[in-house]
Amino acid sequence: MKKTIIFAAALFFLCSAKAQTAHFGIKGGLNAASISSSPSNEDVQTKIGFNVGILAHIHTSSHQWAIQPEMYYSDEGYQSKSNSSASLNLGYLNIPVLAQYMFDNGFRIEFGPQLGFLMNAKSKTRNVSVDVKDNFKKTNFSIPLGLGYLTSSGLGIDARYNIGISNINNTSTSTKIHSNVFQFGLFYQFRHR
Repeated sequence: MKKTIIFAAALFFLCSAKAQTAHFGIKGGLNAASISSSPSNEDVQTKIGFNVGILAHIHTSSHQWAIQPEMYYSDEGYQSKSNSSASLNLGYLNIPVLAQYMFDNGFRIEFGPQLGFLMNAKSKTRNVSVDVKDNFKKTNFSIPLGLGYLTSSGLGIDARYNIGISNINNTSTSTKIHSNVFQFGLFYQFRHR
């Protein structure tokens, strides 16, 4: 796990190190996470979680496009429909590299690849928690699509949907599982102009 964190931090700072106009920032918010599976699991519903992390906003020469690498912890998984006290909790260290198109009025649209590193996985029923990390693959690839708004003070809001691309199931070749997450949050860019 320590190697994963060091690799993720190095990748994040490498993406932003050469940028002359990088604006660093912090972000956090709520997740509405679930899974899609094939064959379908009817006992799955949305689980509310959180995300928190850092970002580097890098303007390109066109001034309407920017690259934004991020590194954040994301609480994902799902809640059971039939048993409200049962849930699957997946914790990922996610590293997206987003392309952003910025409109003159503060709005921006964003998309790009995201690589997630599984930090923890627990199946919980009432107060009993079981480690199920071996049941899931160590990495997860997804595509975030989002919309954001940045104020002149550097404070902003964004909404994003992360579409799970890779199969995260490590126990069966016949069942495919994808993690999908809707995120809503706040961010702050330091030294924003």
